[in-house]
Amino acid sequence: MPSIKARAFVRRLKDRIALNRRAFVLYSVLRALVLVVLVRCVLTGRWEGVALCALSLVLFLVPSFVEDLARVQIPGLFQAIIFSFIFAAEILGEIDHYYVLVPGWDTVLHTMNGFLCAAIGFSLVDLLNRSSKPISLSPLYVAIVAFCFSMTIGVLWEFVEFGFDTFFGLDMQKDSFVTAISSVALDPANQGRRVAIDHIVRTTVTTASGASTTFSGYLDIGLIDTMKDLLVNFVGALAFSVVGYLSLRRGESGSWAAGLRVTPLSEDQYEKSERRLDGIAAGRRRRRRRP
Repeated sequence: MPSIKARAFVRRLKDRIALNRRAFVLYSVLRALVLVVLVRCVLTGRWEGVALCALSLVLFLVPSFVEDLARVQIPGLFQAIIFSFIFAAEILGEIDHYYVLVPGWDTVLHTMNGFLCAAIGFSLVDLLNRSSKPISLSPLYVAIVAFCFSMTIGVLWEFVEFGFDTFFGLDMQKDSFVTAISSVALDPANQGRRVAIDHIVRTTVTTASGASTTFSGYLDIGLIDTMKDLLVNFVGALAFSVVGYLSLRRGESGSWAAGLRVTPLSEDQYEKSERRLDGIAAGRRRRRRRP
């Protein structure tokens, strides 16, 4: 019985995606590609990839779950960007190693993350105040809230990466090779004087067992990657905040920026969407009865 209810719940979430035809087409294509990658990972014994594929399929349903739980409408454009982001990050980035093979892949995704989180921040202002008395908020105030929300999410994600690297020995904060360092930790007198080493050609690391590894340059452990991620998150958050501010100030309700805003559903709108979902389910049952 629980499995039947779970399948029905998942089917309902998929039907909710189908309410927007374009978003559903993209979802169907990306879902099929994920299933292909999942089969490939099973055949090659890449079980971590199998887990990432399963996670991606679950994440694809999160927008419709939020719509169903919070009674909101996520625009089709927003859903399409979320689907694309999940596929690019988990399937292409992690499983197909685009983070390593494609220069700037991580940078593009972190910029997009800052952009999307700013859009979510814009929406939260409306969603969190829908049960309150109407308040006339300054467009600048909304833009600042969106920007700060996006930057907060970016910082929290860097905490997550640092935690996984520290406790599980991963390399989510990708390391970088540098040819110069400057540090007060190298001061033999321990008086806080900066010691600089330039033109580093190679570094040798020797472990307690006597094993040694030599590589070109000096290895920076994640700091450059973290700061670069926060910087591009800043760029993405600032870009949407500026566009969103201009959209609110000019009252451009039909702009593409407005198309990225999650909006609460009125009672009539919610009942209408429920009737459409019932119609989709009824049509599917009729097709199944046909000989």
